Parts: sequence; structure tokens; C-alpha cells
Amino acid sequence: QVQLAESGGGLVQSGGSLRVSCTASGSIFSISVMGWYRRAPGKQRELVATITSGGNTNYADSVKGRFTISRDNAKKMVTLQMNSLKPDDTAAYYCNANIRPLGTYSNRDYWGQGTQVTVSS
Repeated sequence: QVQLAESGGGLVQSGGSLRVSCTASGSIFSISVMGWYRRAPGKQRELVATITSGGNTNYADSVKGRFTISRDNAKKMVTLQMNSLKPDDTAAYYCNANIRPLGTYSNRDYWGQGTQVTVSS
């Protein structure tokens, strides 16, 4: 069974920084793209950032220059460093990973349980 466990998040003042991390565990053959999405109250889920196994990154325009996504393939971990946080960044942040489980021949998306990030003004 494959699981994604998130850590980090919390409450910070506007302009501050937070880090969220996510580790995949279980019967994993390979992981392709890992990333972070967020859902603010009353809004749809949106992509924040993704990173491939080779290190290619993609960011939402709203976070470019402020957020940095990184990945440790050996630890099966993805981290999102969030700087210059704004109240608009307040949301539940969800880890996502496209994983091929052991004993299978196809990838599927897995999601973490979500971690809350709250930025006060």
C-alpha cells in the first residue's frame, strides 16, 4: 500500500516563511512527478508547483519567485519552501505524487491528507 505523509504548515504572519514536506512510503516501484496543490475556502483546488524525477520544475504564476519546490529521490520526499507569504496563500496544501506501485505496470496519482497553511495580515 502506498501512502503520502505530509508535515509542516501552520500559522505565520504576512511576509513570513513556512516549509511543507511530503514523504512517500509503501510498495513503490517508481515515482515520476511529485507536487503540491492547494485549496482555499470556497475555491477550487489549484496547482502550486510540481517537480519531475529529473528535477524539472513548474510553478503557478502566483507563487513564482516566492516558493521553491525540491525533491530527494532517495528519500522519496518532496519539499515546498514558501517565502514572502501572503494572506492569499492561506489554504489546505496537498501533496501529490504519480507513482507506479510494485507489481504493477502503470502509474496512478496519490494524495496526502492535506496540511493547513494560514497567513495572517
